[in-house]
Amino acid sequence: MVDDVSSAGSAGATDPGGRQGGARPQARDDRRKGGEAPLRAEAEPLSGFRAGFVSLIGKPNAGKSTLLNRLVGQKLAIVSPRPQTTRNRITGILHRPDAQVVFVDTPGLHSGGGMLGDFMLRTAQRAVEDVDAVCVVVDATDRSMPDDLVLASLREYRGTVVCALNKVDLVKPKTALLPLLERWGTVHPFQALFPISAADGTGCDALLAALLAALPEHPPFFPADATSDQPETFWVAEVIREQVFHFTHQEVPYAVAVRVEELTERADPERLYIRASVFVEQDSQKGILIGKGGGMLKRIGTEARRQLEAFFGIKVFLDLHVQVRRNWRKDERALREFGFRLTS
Repeated sequence: MVDDVSSAGSAGATDPGGRQGGARPQARDDRRKGGEAPLRAEAEPLSGFRAGFVSLIGKPNAGKSTLLNRLVGQKLAIVSPRPQTTRNRITGILHRPDAQVVFVDTPGLHSGGGMLGDFMLRTAQRAVEDVDAVCVVVDATDRSMPDDLVLASLREYRGTVVCALNKVDLVKPKTALLPLLERWGTVHPFQALFPISAADGTGCDALLAALLAALPEHPPFFPADATSDQPETFWVAEVIREQVFHFTHQEVPYAVAVRVEELTERADPERLYIRASVFVEQDSQKGILIGKGGGMLKRIGTEARRQLEAFFGIKVFLDLHVQVRRNWRKDERALREFGFRLTS
């Protein structure tokens, strides 16, 4: 049950006129056409062409989303220095003349967290099903022992598994990496271990080469202009949620869900009209999110609009509203309503 509603207006744009739902914007500048079904590969594969699926798994805050963005070559997953930013399965598609790689980014593997946490854990665990390779992403600055929850998901997997020791740019001296490499090399028969930095690209070319080698010869699964299988509304919601993580603190960003109510392309003037609801669990969280005189919500909306305009290649009018949906993270019906569904 929705308890209250507040509006943030245009987040810096001018309302272009009456609202007309139903239409979805066309992809622009060769951007992703979300939600398209994979191509059925009936023809023989191109000579030497490889295509397949690679899962990125690991503990929260290991840098999986940053690595996905690095490997695909554009920002597809939201990034925050705080753990458990990713909630859903997110795919990013890399196109090369010789290969197509479908990367699957997952929530961090950890136990606990209620109904939403259980959904995130099952999503991450299922990410090793029906993929051609798995990349375990490890935070090289984390000196704790390898997490059995991460390793458990690999025990029944028979494909290629590599380990990426991420954030090596933060490790000094570099000799400190040696015991970490040795430790992870003994807990699972990885095909290879790669010291990398998803932030600056160190070692990522070698990692990608190993993952490409693990793919079978196969025609592409997706059209050449697709960079994800998620619809536009999913990415809009993620961009808005990312800005909540950037501008608010403590429990507020974790209590937020975003639902896009309308996404319509309009011709006069040419722009994309987006209306979205931002849900929180308590009145106090709502007050923080809106801010004094609506200032916080305006900051969130302005930065989200800037990123959406760069992504879609068109002016955006973003209309944000805040609503209270009490304890939605413990409500199975609300989780389904907000798009938390197992996809494999």
